[in-house]
Amino acid sequence: MKDIVIKKLAFELKDDYLDFFDHRAFSDGNPNGPCYCTSPNQDEKTIKQMVGEFQANGVKETIRKYAVEMLDKGEINGYLAFDDGLSIGWCNAADLDSYKGFVPDFARENKCGKTVAIVCFEIAPGYRGKGIASAFIERVCADAKANGYVAVEGYAKIIEYRDEYDFTGPVHLYEKAGFSRIVEQNGVAVMRKML
Repeated sequence: MKDIVIKKLAFELKDDYLDFFDHRAFSDGNPNGPCYCTSPNQDEKTIKQMVGEFQANGVKETIRKYAVEMLDKGEINGYLAFDDGLSIGWCNAADLDSYKGFVPDFARENKCGKTVAIVCFEIAPGYRGKGIASAFIERVCADAKANGYVAVEGYAKIIEYRDEYDFTGPVHLYEKAGFSRIVEQNGVAVMRKML
């Protein structure tokens, strides 16, 4: 884990972002792929439009096209993890109010002020279980505090074992980083850390 570097997504990292989702994300056949983490920042109309293009243009190609457009506009926010210059992980994290989807309504109803939300993790298969998600959380919290946020929160599935559909991170990941359960509903816990 000592050679892993976490970088905030910036325009100059666009190619690294695309390379990660093109070649390493979901490379183990995970049913969440293909994905370029576009949905959290898309409204329902845009998602419907994108899905409508799947048959004509292919799923991965269509989602990638939307990702490129969103990256060019700065509409995807988060962090990339690198191992010796190779992008090997992604964490989608930004101001809670910037998300159109992925933040449960009951979380919005229990908002505590200016908050950064963590809505997704994807780590390349060979790098899972090595502390990268924890490194992402640490960096997100440090940046949020430096930027005047009062809290960071994530939306963990309440499950006893990691499953292939768990892209939000388990409860214990957040607890280990000093987060507390704020409210639970429909098998999801709002995990929050006050800064």
